[in-house]
Amino acid sequence: MSASPTTHNQWTDPLIVTVAPNGAYKQPADHPAVPITPATLATTAKSCLDAGAAMLHMHIRDAQGRHSLDVEGYREAQRVVRQAVGDAMVIQITSEAAGVYQAPAQIAMVEALQPEAVSIGLREIDKPEIGEAGLRRFFADLAQRHTMVQVILYDVPDLRRWQALRASGVVPDAAWFLLFVLGRYSAGQTSSPRDLLPFLAAHEGPEPWAVCAFGAAENTCITAATLFGGHARVGFENNLLCKDGSVAPDNTALVRQAVEAAAALGRPLATAADIRQRFGAG
Repeated sequence: MSASPTTHNQWTDPLIVTVAPNGAYKQPADHPAVPITPATLATTAKSCLDAGAAMLHMHIRDAQGRHSLDVEGYREAQRVVRQAVGDAMVIQITSEAAGVYQAPAQIAMVEALQPEAVSIGLREIDKPEIGEAGLRRFFADLAQRHTMVQVILYDVPDLRRWQALRASGVVPDAAWFLLFVLGRYSAGQTSSPRDLLPFLAAHEGPEPWAVCAFGAAENTCITAATLFGGHARVGFENNLLCKDGSVAPDNTALVRQAVEAAAALGRPLATAADIRQRFGAG
């Protein structure tokens, strides 16, 4: 499993559009189109697939609507979404702590569920109770299972830590995918395309990368990423606004904006089959 940069021209590389439709915190009270049940996730996934998204970033909730990493809950949500989209979308589950879970439980969930794809916040699992030996075992297992792993990095120190883990062999060579989070700690959780520049300056490895961003500038940020050869994650998890500042009617509207940006820049769209081939998932 490899992600050699020699096989992908970054400016014509098919753009992976991921929709993150709910996140750990958003509720229907925030927007009536926030999906928090398997059925509404499935409906949202199908609509976003039709608009051009090839991957769904999935959060599930418990019976009270709270963030959950329950394995059986994930299995049921995956089953219902698969009924709606078949194999035409990659389902990426989150391992996010969201102030509820600790690293051992996050890792245990991933190991029990064995998902096709998962996002992992590096700083959430790089903890003393896990240690480098635990990280080595976890990442080696993910690579062996051909799990598509997106590593979430919130700032350049996170990226440097990832690079150190790769250089030392704690994280083995595999087709990892990075997510640069733009502007998470800025006032009001807003983002600017300028937030991408430090990541680009520091990124030295072969790993493909995507961005997510906050607020009405989300589309500007993912357009910048698209221009520089990256990939896009959009949706209500981080942003409820269209690029003109109006409230988006649904997640699909944000996907359409990303697709329009890709068309304007000449980037073709990746399919789920493209993603699986590239990352060895499935």
